Amino acid sequence: MPPSFQLLPGDPGSPVLLHVPHSSRDLPPDVRAGIVLGDEELGRELDHITDAHTAALADVAARAAAVTPWRFVNLLSRLVVDPERFPGEREEMRAVGMGAVYTRTTHRAELRPEDFDERPLLERYFTPYARAMTAAVDARLAAAGHAVIIDVHSYPTEALPYELHGAGPRPPICLGTDPFHTPPALLDAARKAFAPFGGIGTDSPFAGTYVPLAHYGRDPRVAALMIEIRRDVYMAEPGGPAGPGLDALGAALAALVEEAAAALG
Repeated sequence: MPPSFQLLPGDPGSPVLLHVPHSSRDLPPDVRAGIVLGDEELGRELDHITDAHTAALADVAARAAAVTPWRFVNLLSRLVVDPERFPGEREEMRAVGMGAVYTRTTHRAELRPEDFDERPLLERYFTPYARAMTAAVDARLAAAGHAVIIDVHSYPTEALPYELHGAGPRPPICLGTDPFHTPPALLDAARKAFAPFGGIGTDSPFAGTYVPLAHYGRDPRVAALMIEIRRDVYMAEPGGPAGPGLDALGAALAALVEEAAAALG
């Protein structure tokens, strides 16, 4: 079985881990067989749900940063499993059929049957991903004494029907925070780095940030911040090519990598 995620090495002493969970459109054939959409419908759904070009954005940032960050990249679509959801009933997105394994689309149509057994996908993809991400964070802690997870996402200009909190502001840059894992210095560094993009908001339309459950709410040495970029800033929507904004965003993300390492060191 080909790998479903990739850890790209950075500088041995860097505490920063760029996490890119939603950039891929790839679906293994057996997973595709369990999705009820036709090929054209599936293509449209992937246009809407994929954080297109975010792996390329992280690559630009990693190459530009003075000290290269580590990168953890999901190689499969979030329609396989969404590694950032809570497993089980605690995940609020289960209310719209978008827990760790989706059964509904962005427009709330059927993606998989309601009685779909999610356990094989969780065992095959979700659990190994979580273990590997936990190990990647542990390695940064061992190397640097602390870890900084920067979660790289994008979101559509117009709210999609699946969004539970889509009525709020949709700034060019949304910073998702956690009261335990997002120190003020990290938030300030992000606001400084992304200031040129015409507006920065916090926790709207998407809130929170990813931290492995082994560290979540337990280890203050793990800092985390989610970067949500409105797609019209850097690409044609939905699912179109990247534009010149990608390189500018990569430079800003590189500046955040450097600022975060210095501010939290």
